[in-house]
Amino acid sequence: MKNIRYTTTSSKRELEQILQLQKNNLSSSISKEDKEKEGFVTVEHDLELLTKMHTKEPHIIAKDDDKVVGYALSMVREFKEDIEVLEPMFSKIDTQLRNLNTYIVMGQVCIDKNYRKQGIFRGLYNKMKDELNHKYDVLITEVAANNIRSLNAHYAIGFSDLLIYNDNGITWHLVQWDWK
Repeated sequence: MKNIRYTTTSSKRELEQILQLQKNNLSSSISKEDKEKEGFVTVEHDLELLTKMHTKEPHIIAKDDDKVVGYALSMVREFKEDIEVLEPMFSKIDTQLRNLNTYIVMGQVCIDKNYRKQGIFRGLYNKMKDELNHKYDVLITEVAANNIRSLNAHYAIGFSDLLIYNDNGITWHLVQWDWK
């Protein structure tokens, strides 16, 4: 096992490394076989948006020395109109929670292919909980139903379905991790 350390983003270089890792794992960048076996990410961010999101709540990263090998993006509600593909998700969250809970959205999680199956996914989420559970009651994310690896990994650490819905021909699982 490599010497992995979990922390929050603190530099432009780390944000740039997140973007490179994201680019390498976009659904449009990998084969159908890799999508099924390894999972994938759907949304592509740019440095400006990633930086604005970081300013509100730093992202959670896993590092091997100076290299970002995994990340979990922190996204507060005020960014709901900044990423068009996520607008339906935020509307569903607001309808389901009815402002009964404070929440943060985990905007995307990804681990470098060479670092998978080493507990980094769980480590990122545990660090996120440690950093944010004093400010938010619930952590929410959504996973495409056909991203079986990711969906099962979320269930394994304690997420449960808040809502399953269809949007533009894609079935989404809106999942929550209750920190109360």
